[in-house]
Amino acid sequence: MQVASERIRALETSVEEMREKWLRAEAEMQNVRTRAKRDVDDARQYAVTKFAKDVVEAAENLRRGLSSLPPADAADSPVVTKLREGFESVERSFLGILERNGITGTDPTGSLFDANLHQAMAEQPSADHPPGTVMQAWTSAWTLNGRLLKPAMVVVAKATDAAPVAPEPAGAPGAMAFDRTV
Repeated sequence: MQVASERIRALETSVEEMREKWLRAEAEMQNVRTRAKRDVDDARQYAVTKFAKDVVEAAENLRRGLSSLPPADAADSPVVTKLREGFESVERSFLGILERNGITGTDPTGSLFDANLHQAMAEQPSADHPPGTVMQAWTSAWTLNGRLLKPAMVVVAKATDAAPVAPEPAGAPGAMAFDRTV
């Protein structure tokens, strides 16, 4: 009888171990399914990244072309006025198409510099803008469904010589400490 009860306990332990392994395997399979679904969704959503970058380049070239035109003037011939209006209409339509397809451009002028979204092309002293602020954007930051396609090329404000940045007190975060022991 004792042998039989020991055998039953051993079998119950074995069954419990197998059950735990099965539950772990089932959880792992669910994780694999979830990960695979996320990967497929990402692939669908971002498969057009290369094409989107090329289209963004065309949008920026259209903007540069429009910006290079002299300002509208009442003395302009009707043909020049109609051409300007036509190109502006094409740009609005083009940007609308991009936006409907998840591609958006953002002008960062006036915002704080963010290395994740901006590429600093120059720093310029400014009394009008706080240090670290984007003073001028040469291009917009472009995203595809929230993922960065192309960073904005920007000019960042820095402190002027007239207003030097005060050194941090010793012991403050970022302050340099010198070991004076010899």
